[in-house]
Amino acid sequence: MAHKIIGLGEVLYDVLPEGAKLGGAPANFAYHIGQFGLDALAVSAVGNDILGEHALKQFDEVGLKYIIPIVNYPTGTVNVSLDTEGVPTYEFAQNVAWDHLELIPEILDAAKDARAVCFGSLAQRTKASQETIYKFLDSTPSDCMKIFDINLRGTFYNADIIAESLKKANVLKINDEEIVIVGRMFNYPGLDMEEKCRIIMRRYHLKMVILTCGTNGSYVFAPHDFTSFMPTPKVEVADTVGAGDSFTATFTAAILKGKSIEEAHKLAVKVSAFVCTKKGAMPKLPQNLIDELK
Repeated sequence: MAHKIIGLGEVLYDVLPEGAKLGGAPANFAYHIGQFGLDALAVSAVGNDILGEHALKQFDEVGLKYIIPIVNYPTGTVNVSLDTEGVPTYEFAQNVAWDHLELIPEILDAAKDARAVCFGSLAQRTKASQETIYKFLDSTPSDCMKIFDINLRGTFYNADIIAESLKKANVLKINDEEIVIVGRMFNYPGLDMEEKCRIIMRRYHLKMVILTCGTNGSYVFAPHDFTSFMPTPKVEVADTVGAGDSFTATFTAAILKGKSIEEAHKLAVKVSAFVCTKKGAMPKLPQNLIDELK
């Protein structure tokens, strides 16, 4: 049986008003799923610079395992601006380390031992990294849980990237703003969000579509008209950076540990709400949340 749970794609620093914090959706995913005792691994690249050195040191300190080659490009950064409700907007540096992912032997070995992998659209903004991601996905076991956490950012996506990623995935994670964009892109105008999600699920033979709607709750859709809805808890928000990644990680961990979709969804909502109360993408989870999957 395959063992590794992998976050594949960008590692970067979120440059927030109070300073730089380590993040990147795949690394956030791997960090959070590792907190539930699963064999998590971040796969990316950093530069031969202070930020790259600091990133690997931080991963070591929090106990996150990784395959992150050092390459001759700068470590990724993104300037994060927060609105009055803590909701971020992003400005990404380009031609950075994670734009140059290579399928080195250690990464290929990890793919062959993958029980689950989470990837997004952002790290596919260059052909080099896109090809590595697709080769990785094609090398995973047939029963691997492949989560496309779409994460549309700026102009770094197109219909081809999204369609090809959906073909290679078996679970889609998307938010309410992104489903509108994807609906327009694939000519699903006028339909409600649920119907758009179900069309995508049927067309690409997905096992689940996870739709998050901010303060308006979240849904998990599965075949045979299955729907799980959970309201969003009211919490004092520090920022929402990394909250969606913690949701995806928790949901995945719970499913892999044999929980039902409803149980996995309920815990994912609790964890993401907690992450919203902390600054940055990688807070330590309280023991009572971790214990729910023991």
